[in-house]
Amino acid sequence: MSEVGTPEAAIRDKEAEETPLNEFYFRVLVSIAAASTLISHITWGEINFPLIFFFFLFLYPVIAYFITKKFIFHLKLVTRVLAITDAFFLGTLVHIIDFSLLPAILFLTIIVCQALITGGPKKCGEDILAYLFGLLSAFVYYDTHFNPIGDIASSLPSLIGISFYFIYYSLTIYNRILEVRAQAIALHNEQQDLRMKTWNLSRYVSPQVWKVIFSGNAIKLETKRKQMTIFFSDIKGFSELSEQLDPSELNEILSEYLTEMSNIVHRFGGTIDKFIGDAIMVFYGDPTTKGLKQDCVACVSMAIEMKRKMKDLQLKWQSHGISTPLEIRMGINTGYCTVGNFGTQQRLDYTVIGTEVNLASRLESVSPSGEILISQASYDLIKDVIMCRDSGLVKVKGFAQPIQTFQVTDFRQNLGNSQTYFDHRTDGFSIYMDMEKIKNYDKEKVLKMLLVIATKLKSKIT
Repeated sequence: MSEVGTPEAAIRDKEAEETPLNEFYFRVLVSIAAASTLISHITWGEINFPLIFFFFLFLYPVIAYFITKKFIFHLKLVTRVLAITDAFFLGTLVHIIDFSLLPAILFLTIIVCQALITGGPKKCGEDILAYLFGLLSAFVYYDTHFNPIGDIASSLPSLIGISFYFIYYSLTIYNRILEVRAQAIALHNEQQDLRMKTWNLSRYVSPQVWKVIFSGNAIKLETKRKQMTIFFSDIKGFSELSEQLDPSELNEILSEYLTEMSNIVHRFGGTIDKFIGDAIMVFYGDPTTKGLKQDCVACVSMAIEMKRKMKDLQLKWQSHGISTPLEIRMGINTGYCTVGNFGTQQRLDYTVIGTEVNLASRLESVSPSGEILISQASYDLIKDVIMCRDSGLVKVKGFAQPIQTFQVTDFRQNLGNSQTYFDHRTDGFSIYMDMEKIKNYDKEKVLKMLLVIATKLKSKIT
């Protein structure tokens, strides 16, 4: 059943308001045409069936209108019954006027057009049957003279009546077209507005969460426990930098950083839980997962890409006058977490909580600048794909026992003879080179520069 305020209820209310009046106008036009056609067949001065039927034609539209208003909650059934009654009475009229052919065809045309417009072929067939039934049933109570040719007196009024009928319906259809056109424009504007609101809303949640929201399934206040990989990162020294820079400059740097990091997260299939200033929390394993191992590999791969991207940003920021290199530090852990919708029925927060989440955050806080620190659980899942260095046991806040940690180096396939990425810093020396990004026409220049540097450095060795 349609509820108040729904589109279905609005359509129903509009039909309940407009249908009785539209039907009344239609019946008035047809009744006038029918009564005009009947005049020449009435014997005035005595009570007879044509005379009674003549006055009834003027009362019938009013009676039908009040019946429609009385049973407005059964509008569909009432209009259907009255349409059949209309056809029956017009059939009776044709019988009274001696089966005059032209009026018979014209009134049948009205019935067919009205039925096709309001109900389609099935309704049209029912109304034609009612018309024929009225035509034939009048033999029971009225003697007629079969005169299909008729005369101009009976044919002209019906012709004029049907002309007015088509003029009226033409105006009605024109008004409906205007209404539909206005509704189409309004719908288009609403769709544009909805697209903009949807786009704005999508920027507040991860693509994976967005897909779940718009999947059509009910979103419930529920959680589940599963193995996941959790990632935390922040920029070391960002708080100090925020005190030195103009707010607009700081906002520009932070926005650029978060945008680049978010693009990397999305590329590797992670779910951004939240931004906390310059800190980022990401998790893998929900709402979509490729399996625990693949999720962990994707998370560490994301971290490696973030580390490389940070080098590009450092060079860019240095060219804008930020001399202190900003370093990102990252922590990753894998384990059982509770994930789902937390909050109330009115306000939900899709997030992940648990001891393993806290450990990932602690690893990030003790990670060396510019490095990725992972737990034993994460290392066991990625060690065949990614090279790591043992960082030993680390005491972290909130955990009684020291935590075994590993520092991520690079993909195994990129090390040794296949190494394409170089990053090293020491006092007086800094090198960052990604061979895959160097254009062919620049390789000779880079090589010459490295040879010059190597020659000069060699000459200083004593």
